[in-house]
Amino acid sequence: MIHSLKKQWVRTLIIGGLCLGGATGCTSNKGLFSKNEADLWLTTADQTALFQKQAQPLVFSSNAVPATSVIDIDDQQTFQEIDGFGYTLTGGSAYHLHKMTPAARAAILKELFATDGNNIGVSYLRLSIGASDLDEKVFSYNDLPEGQTDPTMEKFSLAPDREFLLPVLKEILAINPKIMILGSPWSPPTWMKTNNNSKGGSLKPEWYDAYAKYFVKYVQEMAKEGITIHAITVQNEPLHPGNNPSLLMLAPDQAVFVKNHLGPAFQKANVKTKIILYDHNLDRPDYPISILNDPEAKKYIDGSAFHLYGGKIEAMSEVHNAHPDKNVYFTEQWIGAPGKFLGDLKWHVRELIIGAPRNWSRNVLEWNLAADPQQKPHTPGGCTECLGALTIDGDKVIRNPAYYIIAHASKFVRPGSVRIASNIPTNLPNVAFRTPKGERVVIVLNDGDASQTFNIRHKGKTVSATLAAGAVGTYVW
Repeated sequence: MIHSLKKQWVRTLIIGGLCLGGATGCTSNKGLFSKNEADLWLTTADQTALFQKQAQPLVFSSNAVPATSVIDIDDQQTFQEIDGFGYTLTGGSAYHLHKMTPAARAAILKELFATDGNNIGVSYLRLSIGASDLDEKVFSYNDLPEGQTDPTMEKFSLAPDREFLLPVLKEILAINPKIMILGSPWSPPTWMKTNNNSKGGSLKPEWYDAYAKYFVKYVQEMAKEGITIHAITVQNEPLHPGNNPSLLMLAPDQAVFVKNHLGPAFQKANVKTKIILYDHNLDRPDYPISILNDPEAKKYIDGSAFHLYGGKIEAMSEVHNAHPDKNVYFTEQWIGAPGKFLGDLKWHVRELIIGAPRNWSRNVLEWNLAADPQQKPHTPGGCTECLGALTIDGDKVIRNPAYYIIAHASKFVRPGSVRIASNIPTNLPNVAFRTPKGERVVIVLNDGDASQTFNIRHKGKTVSATLAAGAVGTYVW
């Protein structure tokens, strides 16, 4: 069955004497084939379809027309379980959402986090522990006058997040109470650092215990707010001390901190939050592997997290293969303003939505849920060109490439889904899942320069589909 990319109709087919496709004079037989139909949600490079459900489903047949390219779906070969897809809810994102009128904010949060109708079902969020570079100003939860210290965390306070972040997060949790939340620090409090500055420097060894208590306190104080922190990464981009805020934390130092301080502190306080290593580029898989090679550190660690500003997505498999008992996660990728829809859609879907799960990732997170038309706020020295998934201007919302990139996975590949096997024909990168409800979800990108017709084959039945160059389809049955 050939799909028109600009009209929501399909060619009428005659199968076994029954009329499908809704042509004039035909009687609908949809109910007879309800288990043999696949819905298609489509985004095209020319933006004539933007994560749009096509009006007519595709129909599986045991007598499909042969095609040069066939994607075979194999339920018997399974891989990792999926935790979810989403974004970082930066302080700036929360600020813009909070400043909307209550009705407008409620509408966009439902669209983002609910799963019914055309809502996209975001299921995973990353938060900064303290400020990220997309906050208006730098802060930690234990800022003190110069010369003062607080090793017992008596002055720890979530106050900087009470105005915007916590209220917005609680509205999100009201929509999806089960959303996964990951916390990542950009910098410890400056009094713990070698340079007493939010930018760069390293963590002083004498404050390793205090910083471990800082993490414990964060998890505990968020829990008091009704917010479960499912996991933390030890440090955002530990090999990039040039951001503001930031911290240089070399692999041997992270190993010592985890095995002698953070891990034991979580254990002593009965904190169940997962500890995740690294949280930086895929050009250095040796960083997490070297820490996991230490059995005393490894026993406290759930897995490793990655970005793709350097390296190749396949390096996630290198880390998985070195320690297959530990998880891998994809936690950040930005899109530069003003964005290039075709290039951004193709690269991010190919490398992240398809590539990361095919290399064992349990999640995929795009950077920065929302910014304003000037890509603000940001700290002095922070990112000035980070395009949000949403551009928010008062109550006006523009949906940018990252919105559609995540939507193609988040709506249907729900937490608890399992990746299943599929081959990759030329120019048709794809990834397949079985959901907790027993549905199959296949995300396909036409990475070529011309329209492609191909078959998807599952359990002896085949459906024919067509994608224009650069288009992305999510097929669900």
